[in-house]
Amino acid sequence: MIVEPLPAKDPRDIPGPLLTELTGLYASNHEFQQLSGDFPDPDHITPEQVAAALADDLAQPTAEVLLARSEGRLVAVAVTLGRHPDPVQADPWLGLLMVHAEEQRAGYGRRLAAYVEESFRSEGRQGLRLAVLENNPRALAFWTSLGYEETARRPDLAHGRPCIVMRKAL
Repeated sequence: MIVEPLPAKDPRDIPGPLLTELTGLYASNHEFQQLSGDFPDPDHITPEQVAAALADDLAQPTAEVLLARSEGRLVAVAVTLGRHPDPVQADPWLGLLMVHAEEQRAGYGRRLAAYVEESFRSEGRQGLRLAVLENNPRALAFWTSLGYEETARRPDLAHGRPCIVMRKAL
């Protein structure tokens, strides 16, 4: 698996074929899209909607979108924040880690999570935080299996959805 940053900081500059791949990855995760409510119609996610979602993610100055490929195919995406918008939070955040539905349970999520953790560890960061939607028990089980522990329950900052905040010491 090869991990590279999104080549464009402005989603309007994402090459069409890459945006099509990203849209396919987002759309493949129908169950998550229904839980999250990020897209108005989880059955019909458009490239424009994905570009807008990425623009929201990249609006944070320390945000980075990571693309994971295997044999040339986009298998996962991660969005990281070097610093959470809440200035009290010193840890970096993992805002999203999504594996293409056809590739789930093949280890890509674990490997991409390990990549993100090692990247922040090499910067001398002490921990990594993320938030899991309370209505997503599969994600909670996944992150718990990787050593993340619940630190709080609160609504997310963007949409007010009930979340479990988790942290892993690096």
